[in-house]
Amino acid sequence: MVRELFAYGRMIKFSHTIFALPFALMGAWLAAGGVPAPRVVGWIVVAMVGARSAAMGMNRLVDRHIDALNPRTRERELPRGQISPGATKAVIVGAVVLFEVAAWQLNPLCLALSPVALAVLLGYSYTKRFTSLAHLVLGLALGLAPLGAWIATTGSFDPRILPLCLGVLLWVTGFDTIYALQDLDFDRRAGLHSIPARLGVTPALWIARGCHLAAFVGFATVERLFHLGPLYDLGLLVVAGLMVYEHTLVRGGRMVRIERAFFTLNGYISVSLFCFTLLDLAR
Repeated sequence: MVRELFAYGRMIKFSHTIFALPFALMGAWLAAGGVPAPRVVGWIVVAMVGARSAAMGMNRLVDRHIDALNPRTRERELPRGQISPGATKAVIVGAVVLFEVAAWQLNPLCLALSPVALAVLLGYSYTKRFTSLAHLVLGLALGLAPLGAWIATTGSFDPRILPLCLGVLLWVTGFDTIYALQDLDFDRRAGLHSIPARLGVTPALWIARGCHLAAFVGFATVERLFHLGPLYDLGLLVVAGLMVYEHTLVRGGRMVRIERAFFTLNGYISVSLFCFTLLDLAR
């Protein structure tokens, strides 16, 4: 049973929740102007886990035949039969139910908007079959996290949260473009769409750099809109340094370092900005 739980965790990449969850919590803290109610924070975490699990389960389910043909992904749990499609569907349904329960517990606006969020989260899995802008759709899926947390905390919409959402969208678009370099040749052979497959390595890297520069502008705009101070500015410097380091690792399309750039550094970016936001709000 323990082995099966770990297998499910690996399949849905549960550890990747660290990419979006800190930005969701950052949205909640900004909305509250300090520490949100513990109940709200708890249900935001539940909603994020449910949303992330549903999205990754759907992605693995609809891509299982493609993954079986790709040398990089053929050892994943679904292609090699460690987890069945039926069990994966059950995980997706359970995760969607978890997400909807959390939205219901938060407030009526969250519940009303939850189908829109699910449409983006579950629909992303099909986008690389017809558009090279699939990276943007993934960015949108994660970029909705701060907005959702803001609405969960306040029960209303405020445009001040949008620069943070846009920053997350562009940050994800940039690092997913880098990640897609690993499958450039396979995607071309399989007729799948991505920015690297369409434009090649060098243009894709320049697009990723542009996305991360624009993402940094979005993060910096948050400082002005919420009147944050020097501790947040220090966080911005840390994020800028990590972004620059990420691009030095993959300069020239060095595939061997993409995993490190994707998983480790981007986790540091999201956690760092959240922590420095908390420190600044606590001044």
